[in-house]
Amino acid sequence: MRVWINGQVLSDPRAPAVRVDDHGLTVGDGVFEAVKVVDGRPFALTRHIERLAKSADGLGLPRIDGKAVRAGVEAVLEGQARPLARLRITYTGGPAPMGSSRGDSEPTLVVACDAMSPWPRTTRVATVPWRRNEKGALAGLKTTSYAENVVALAHAQRAGASEAVFANTAGNLCEGTGTNVFYVVDDELRTPTLGSGCLAGVTRALVLEWYGGREVDEPLEVVREASEVFLVSTTRDVQAVSHWDDVELPAPGPVTQAAQETWRKRERELLEEPGT
Repeated sequence: MRVWINGQVLSDPRAPAVRVDDHGLTVGDGVFEAVKVVDGRPFALTRHIERLAKSADGLGLPRIDGKAVRAGVEAVLEGQARPLARLRITYTGGPAPMGSSRGDSEPTLVVACDAMSPWPRTTRVATVPWRRNEKGALAGLKTTSYAENVVALAHAQRAGASEAVFANTAGNLCEGTGTNVFYVVDDELRTPTLGSGCLAGVTRALVLEWYGGREVDEPLEVVREASEVFLVSTTRDVQAVSHWDDVELPAPGPVTQAAQETWRKRERELLEEPGT
């Protein structure tokens, strides 16, 4: 692992570096991005920085410096030639008084990089009993307030699944803890709209641009009519779902295979040089 924080690469990446009163630590007042790295080049870094900035704006954090983010990315990737790795870019409110109010300190910006293993070709998902609030203050923002996801994912893992999927308060399919969901009904590829409260996933947007699909909000139960389901995320790319709760699905089905092939053909178009 290599870590850069507020302009400096740590000599010991596991040494203490963030103050105990950092608002990101004490109350989850922060945003983040995970970025896949292929052969030393970050995938869709520009899109991830743009989403990081939108999340920061939505949380009311000071405007993020994209050049500083790129400097951090370049620093942690320098001399690294791993075939597959993951960047974690974290931006918090910085040190603050105890409590929910922010202080007047400068924000904290951290970029970390570590090796990553590819996900299996197929996976299982489990529906969880909790709901995403599509009208909440954090809806659609990628914040560090992830405790809800931790609880949901642990619930899914106890059921033998690698991902938990939420409905929203309207009872419509929303998203996974770290994924967007695509499904096929009547030979049509569909995915929830951003109005459902799901995250505007970078991989989700690229699948819609490169392969196609219809954005629609439907009750969670629609997945029982689906002939195929797949998950998308920065680390999973396009991953077929073999089981949704007690429902067995073709994995991968023909639409999923076509989406995967499109992804493989076009992915290298968005591999960027870290400092540009």
